[in-house]
Amino acid sequence: MVCALGAAVCFGTATVLQAMAARAASGGAGGDAALLLRALRQWRYLAGLGLDGLGFVGQVLALRSIPIYAVSAALAASLAVTAVVAARLLRVRLSRPEWGAVGVVCAGLALLGLASGPEGDRAGSDALRYAVLAAGVAVLLLGLAGGRLPERGRPLLLGLGAGFGFGVVEVAVRLIDGLSPGALLTNPATYALLVGGGAAFLLLTSALQRGSVTAATAGMVIGETIGPATVGVVWLGDRTREGLTWLAVCGFALAVAGALTLARFGEAPEEGSSADVAAPDQPVRRT
Repeated sequence: MVCALGAAVCFGTATVLQAMAARAASGGAGGDAALLLRALRQWRYLAGLGLDGLGFVGQVLALRSIPIYAVSAALAASLAVTAVVAARLLRVRLSRPEWGAVGVVCAGLALLGLASGPEGDRAGSDALRYAVLAAGVAVLLLGLAGGRLPERGRPLLLGLGAGFGFGVVEVAVRLIDGLSPGALLTNPATYALLVGGGAAFLLLTSALQRGSVTAATAGMVIGETIGPATVGVVWLGDRTREGLTWLAVCGFALAVAGALTLARFGEAPEEGSSADVAAPDQPVRRT
């Protein structure tokens, strides 16, 4: 659980650092490639990339030790980290309900930490590995067809697809049972991890460019928590501590509900914005 929470802190902080670096680099001429090159020369952007890498390592270690439902809820809590860091570094004013949501996320994760048992003892069948790979390909196809989706509800659908892609990554990590080159190359879960992760980033970027940040992030939170948690419980044997299933369900629900309340922080707000004056549903271009 410490690794999962550490990953959430890394991902949430990286979002703000990269946003600060990208905005500082946005004054020059050129397109997206020039903007990226300018951002890469800033220590904040490089620090954000480093934190993303550390977060991924923490995510993998957590998924190899505790149930998927606990890890996915902890990763959704990175929105709470982004909100708190943005309040400090970007001087963003959080409303009272948003501060309350941060507290709800923390309470939910505390309950999950108390109730979570060890990871499931089932290795997962070959059929499940191929099913996860098929799900990753389906998410990729959705990303390629994103521009053709109906405009109404498009950000929510793309965000939901991104969440499913990140969920594919979570499940795939659990289905990789050997790290030798031969084992990795012959395991469908390896390709599911690569395809699902790439498709998730593609979909999330498209969702944030095409509409409401709040809707896109809410869809992502739902997709990356409920689906993987179900797979972990039903097919991989994830369980809670004896007699504490109710506590785990309450903690999971609280953590996800709090994260949904903080969905506007899927894209770090502009410096000096507030929950009262910012338009959470205004399209924001992801940098």
